[in-house]
Amino acid sequence: MSAISPLRGAAAIVGASLGGVPMAPGRSALEILGEAVHGALADAGLKLSDVDGLFTGSAYHFLAGLSVAEYLGIHPKFCESTMVGGSSYVGHLLTAAMALHTGQCEVALICYGSNQGSGFGKLKSMAETPLYEAPYEPRYPISSYALAAARHMHQYGTTREDLAHIAVAARQWAQLNPLAHARDPLSIEQVLASRLVSDPLSVLDCCLVTDGGGALVLVRSERARDFPKPPVYVLGAAAATWHRQIGSMPDLTVTAAAESGPRAFAMAGLALKDVDVLELYDAFTINTLLFLEDLGFCAKGEGGAFVRNGRIAPGGALPVNTNGGGLSCCHPGMYGMFLLIEAVQQLRAEAGDRQVPNAEIALCHGNGGVLSSQVTALLGTAATV
Repeated sequence: MSAISPLRGAAAIVGASLGGVPMAPGRSALEILGEAVHGALADAGLKLSDVDGLFTGSAYHFLAGLSVAEYLGIHPKFCESTMVGGSSYVGHLLTAAMALHTGQCEVALICYGSNQGSGFGKLKSMAETPLYEAPYEPRYPISSYALAAARHMHQYGTTREDLAHIAVAARQWAQLNPLAHARDPLSIEQVLASRLVSDPLSVLDCCLVTDGGGALVLVRSERARDFPKPPVYVLGAAAATWHRQIGSMPDLTVTAAAESGPRAFAMAGLALKDVDVLELYDAFTINTLLFLEDLGFCAKGEGGAFVRNGRIAPGGALPVNTNGGGLSCCHPGMYGMFLLIEAVQQLRAEAGDRQVPNAEIALCHGNGGVLSSQVTALLGTAATV
């Protein structure tokens, strides 16, 4: 058996905050980001001047690290702004842990902000439609996800009703979250009757379009207990990228989560049975189903049956997307940051009515592009280190 990575538990999250969720009309993406940053620093009992590592990404700023550093008025020693879509911020968790472990910085700040909902009212697309896809005039990104859903249905007999169970479970969690954007009751019948956007996905199979920002503050683990809130430790993280455009995806029913998941678990020295709560990037209902399969919570092709009967809803055997997810809580363009913040709140027992009892280990899984970039992270309380 291989040795557990020296990065396991080497860094800890000591501050976390949302900003502008779910809507912040009249405010810019940077203003929303700034609210989240100040909230996370206050949560950690730190000042902006303490930050010397910056990890960020944006659909608005080509040189995101420079724009954010200038806006915040900080001069980081280490700046990382790798952009692989919505999974970027889960990826930043790994690079922040590496930078802290190797002494490149002392206080790492991961942050994101977007006014997509109030400023644009629709997805701010980063599409790069290649010549071989352009003649078919795909709607980016939903047509790509619809292809994956249609293939899964063809190959495994998955139904629209199976996907509807995912949307309904997310809404039931959102009803327990006062910050969630969509909290009205939702039934399987309503999902099935909703307007198709790209067959077989309907409008209720799609994520929201909202504002929102988030920020996390990390330090090396030996300092973690010196802060006001219970630290949340980075136990494992791994990334995998198999394609850019959906036309180059090797198998429309298998994502690179099948690679990132096992490597993250190996780094953490954990098994599936150890996970208490899952935060999965649900830009579309098919995402949740594919990631449950690829991460190993059920066999390939069995995701449809697995999510039925409230299994992933409040009170079910496997708590998934406990804030309501991108389907019902918020989705300001890129959702990866919100996976991490919800996991932190669950592990700190700060989640109120949606709190999962005795949560010690959380799995966060980020998705970027069109099922392109997959990043898996495992977080744990002090009892797990």
